[in-house]
Amino acid sequence: MAREHKKLTALTVSRVSKRGYYADGGGLYLQVSPSGAKSWVFRFKSEGRLREMGLGPAHTITLAEAREHANDCRKQRLRAIDPIEARHGEKAVAKLNAAKAMTFRQCAEAYIEAHKAGWKSPKHAAQWSATLQTFAYPIFGDLPVQSIDVALVTKALERIWQTKTETASRVRGRIELVLDWATVRGHRQGDNPARWRGHLDKLLPQRSKVQKVEHHAALPYAETGAFMQNLREQDSISALAFEFLILTATRTGEVIGATWKEIDLDAALWTIPGERMKASREHRIPLSLPALTILKRLRAQRSGEFIFPGAKPTKPLSSMALLMLLRRMNRADLTVHGFRSTFRDWAAERTNFPREVAEHALAHSLPDKVEAAYRRGDQYEKRRQLMDAWAKFCSQPTPAGQVVAIRAASSVN
Repeated sequence: MAREHKKLTALTVSRVSKRGYYADGGGLYLQVSPSGAKSWVFRFKSEGRLREMGLGPAHTITLAEAREHANDCRKQRLRAIDPIEARHGEKAVAKLNAAKAMTFRQCAEAYIEAHKAGWKSPKHAAQWSATLQTFAYPIFGDLPVQSIDVALVTKALERIWQTKTETASRVRGRIELVLDWATVRGHRQGDNPARWRGHLDKLLPQRSKVQKVEHHAALPYAETGAFMQNLREQDSISALAFEFLILTATRTGEVIGATWKEIDLDAALWTIPGERMKASREHRIPLSLPALTILKRLRAQRSGEFIFPGAKPTKPLSSMALLMLLRRMNRADLTVHGFRSTFRDWAAERTNFPREVAEHALAHSLPDKVEAAYRRGDQYEKRRQLMDAWAKFCSQPTPAGQVVAIRAASSVN
């Protein structure tokens, strides 16, 4: 005889109040507790043991819905599946997925933590955190990383793309790297919505079309001699560091971080290791006589590993020391980095040294990859002549507007 189903009615469910189990058929029961609360349960036998699975309260789950749930359970039993164990498995998967559903902020913080040891300085990690904190986190920082899409990335970038193009480009690149990391770690799937080529380049204008190029304020090379004379009248370690920077055409960080172990006075050579260079490649700098004079003067009063120590011998000069010196000299119209442009302009307009020699002196990579492939050396001997000529030019004070005629040093391509 077929098992009887659908014994209960909606009216019965609403009126019954006595404690007990009321069968609807097929394993579905309305359970009334001693307090009068009503709920649905599915009862079945598994390995000879009676088991009971709750399907929800009667005030939320209707009779029809309870019958659908019970029917699903019966289908599972036909496949030899225990519906209680199956539900426990679903909850475990859901819990695991929730644990894996990291937010973009959490992924970014994990990425920074994983990579900061390989970055040049703590400042780089701080810049990462600051830019994401300012431009990305307010838009989608607390959203699951899986939910980050093109619309969200574009929303974060559009407001600064034309006004802070360089910053916006860096933010985009950092978002892309974080999302790539999240994909590899299994926290998201699909294409990277922050990818530029063939993707965001269709939605945002090219950087070259909107970015305003701002050059570092530079001293006209004809005024270099007069400036150097004024600089040499300043009695401070900052002034010596600044003069050394100009004579070597280097960057602030390279000078203030210089240590005595990088210097070979006998060979008149300064070798900056790759980890301290912007391009992460070792850079050899031939030292002119005025540059060597500065080093020999400082060696006599050496108190630590740094050539240009700060207030404490164990610490280098502050990165702001040279800029503050310019202000004390009433030359706030200039930037420290701009003196590299001064050197480059002088080399191009007042010498016959090949372009690549000056570019190597500035530790620049040659833009032409074919040319770079054929010129694998660092033009060291030619650069020694160039730096000697530059030092000589810097030692000849001239009124503003006049140009010192330099006898072009002969150089062979």
